[in-house]
Amino acid sequence: MTPAKRALDLVFALGLTVILMPVGVLISLLVLLCDGRPVFHVAERMKTPDQGFFLWKFRTMRPSPADIGVSGGDKSVRITPLGRILRRSRLDEMPQLLNVLRGDISLVGPRPPLRRYVERFPDLYAQVLEQRPGLTGLATLVYHRTEERLLAACSTAEQTESVYIRRCIPRKARLDLIYAARRSIGLDLRLILGTVFRFLLP
Repeated sequence: MTPAKRALDLVFALGLTVILMPVGVLISLLVLLCDGRPVFHVAERMKTPDQGFFLWKFRTMRPSPADIGVSGGDKSVRITPLGRILRRSRLDEMPQLLNVLRGDISLVGPRPPLRRYVERFPDLYAQVLEQRPGLTGLATLVYHRTEERLLAACSTAEQTESVYIRRCIPRKARLDLIYAARRSIGLDLRLILGTVFRFLLP
């Protein structure tokens, strides 16, 4: 990560953390009152092919000890009413600003993958994770809604895993590598603005 990119991360993440702190406190209280503990969902993600970290989100689903892999239609019954609102607005990802401040992720980059997929496709993720993972990115803006639609149609964990591996991972990786080839502060700013507009006009 270049010094300029890290400076951009710190400026935006600090500013957003201060501005959104009252919203974060309110969401924490709502999750606690409506759904109980834990307020946060903390899960391992990878920032390099061999280095993991813990990614933070507001909890949107009822916990399950058997929960593995990405979320699809097979897990939809576990999403709480408040969780649906948070997911639709992407407010569940607000705690990841702390991950940005810690340097685990950048504002812009490939979404951090689960270890299981990095271990299954080491050559692919060796390329993708040459860039610091991000809160948003080209693949997020271009493919996120398509991925949600594909996975929402899955009724079993096996089907979700199959669709994600066959139809999502390769397409997102191609977009991540396009971003890597064209990365610049200017592109990062455009992707950040695109994410803001999508948030305001879902």
